Amino acid sequence: MRIGFTTGSCAAAAAKAAAFMLLSGKKKTQITITTPKGIDFCAELVDIHREKEWVSCAVQKDGGDDPDVTTGAYVYATVSIRTLEGEQIPKGQVLIDGGEGVGRVTKPGLDQPVGNAAINSVPRSMIEKEIREVLEVLDYDGGLSVVISVPGGAKIAEKTFNPRLGIAGGISILGTSGVVEPMSSQALLDTIRVELNQKKALGCSKVVIAPGNYGLDFMKKRYGYDLDEAVKCSNYIGETLEMIAKLGFTDVLLCGHIGKLIKVSGGIMNTHSGEADCRMELMVAAALQAGVGNESLKEILNCISTDAGYQVIKQNGREVEFMKIVMEKIDRYLKKKAAERFGVECIVFSNEHGLLGRTDGADGLLQSIMEERTRLFI
Repeated sequence: MRIGFTTGSCAAAAAKAAAFMLLSGKKKTQITITTPKGIDFCAELVDIHREKEWVSCAVQKDGGDDPDVTTGAYVYATVSIRTLEGEQIPKGQVLIDGGEGVGRVTKPGLDQPVGNAAINSVPRSMIEKEIREVLEVLDYDGGLSVVISVPGGAKIAEKTFNPRLGIAGGISILGTSGVVEPMSSQALLDTIRVELNQKKALGCSKVVIAPGNYGLDFMKKRYGYDLDEAVKCSNYIGETLEMIAKLGFTDVLLCGHIGKLIKVSGGIMNTHSGEADCRMELMVAAALQAGVGNESLKEILNCISTDAGYQVIKQNGREVEFMKIVMEKIDRYLKKKAAERFGVECIVFSNEHGLLGRTDGADGLLQSIMEERTRLFI
């Protein structure tokens, strides 16, 4: 699989090239930087504009074989010896800001403070490092202004988590390693961590996590809760719980479809099918304990979905006993993972069958979370 390079790497490469052209007076069509991962990025420079006091150029983002919505976007850097207000930059300073298509932080808890351009700390360090390398090579002791922009970034951002996170007006300039690895689990985990950090910074002591938005209508109708407000943990239930412990949340409610959460009843904390896909086997084990007959157990094993398996259990009239056993197992494994560092409850549902089961304190915790949100935000 082909790796790509982050928006942070593109920004650093464009900034380095623009600084070199501004201070040397020479045109460049290629530039090389070394990413934090230690991999060199040789970038092609396009749309070069050179003036006496500023130079602008762009690098096109290539995410490799990762399905990245920013792939194809042009990341521009405009490097100037003066600020936008026309003031001279103080000696030795490198001022970094965002322009068109780069978002602005509007809520606390993110990598950058409220009001800053959404250029994360690692890309900022990369940009400054590359700029200072140019300053040293060309023996320039003045300061420079760097403005990163992404035309069309506001439209691209609509397909990202930025609106949800409180980043307005564009995309974020991201990347901790400088490279994009196909289907990177790290990118998902970083997003989960950002959402949890933000909720903590906003004053939340309790949090809802969910594998996804599946069940949105059910949660609204049953509980009046908008599942879109939950932190989406994807398949990474265990790792999300570890983040919750480190951040000091007091309680967490795990809410999800039986297709994912039946795996937790077997102690599986990464529910990706590539890690563990024993949904029907776990259903059969609990159904056996609940008194479902052998022929029906065989039928469950041949079902292609947990909804279909549950329907067989329901036809046997053992759904209450079955879900009691499943929820006891889920509760036991979640509490084992929590290890008394935080309280944990769970709600399991199906879009076809509605509420299937919940741990004893689930309803009360959800109510407490909704009340806390009201106090904090209304």
